Amino acid sequence: MKSDSIRSLSPLDRALLFIVALVALAADQISKLLVQANIPLGVTVPIAPFLTPYLTFTHVQNTGAAFSLFQNANWFFIIVATIVAGLIVYYTPRLPPGDWLSRAALGLQLGGAVGNLIDRLRHGYVTDFIHLQVPEIGFDWPVSNIADICIVSGVILLIAWSALQERAHTRAQARAQAGEEQNSAQGTQETAGD
Repeated sequence: MKSDSIRSLSPLDRALLFIVALVALAADQISKLLVQANIPLGVTVPIAPFLTPYLTFTHVQNTGAAFSLFQNANWFFIIVATIVAGLIVYYTPRLPPGDWLSRAALGLQLGGAVGNLIDRLRHGYVTDFIHLQVPEIGFDWPVSNIADICIVSGVILLIAWSALQERAHTRAQARAQAGEEQNSAQGTQETAGD
């Protein structure tokens, strides 16, 4: 049954995951190359005067997970990223035809996972550079990169879309049940009137 639905996917359904993943991967890798070539390690560079100190570029090397969590666990994250990428590629064709938002969200996650995986395999660390902070309230978000943002955005999109779909499904079930009850009540009234 599932193989029939996989075969019935449109070309866009089949390609969207990889299109989004390639765009995310390209943006991630190009931005990291630009940072490595133009910002010395450990240096913070303002992006624009009105953004400083809230959003700056700070070149760091991260041997941990997204946002510099769990430092020095490189092989663990290589294995996890490989498994996650494989699961995304396996699962996506099994989504219903036309579910483009889920495919795009998974494409963001795939592109981000592969972007950081490439860094880990090539360098043994991930290049991070996007530094968000609000000093007035003591907020200092860990330095991240485009791959991290793609992964988090993809997860948020997927959760939000799933919640909306579940809500719509629950409402449809409630309307159907209310309709059945109304039809049943009308049938009972008609029978009593005969």
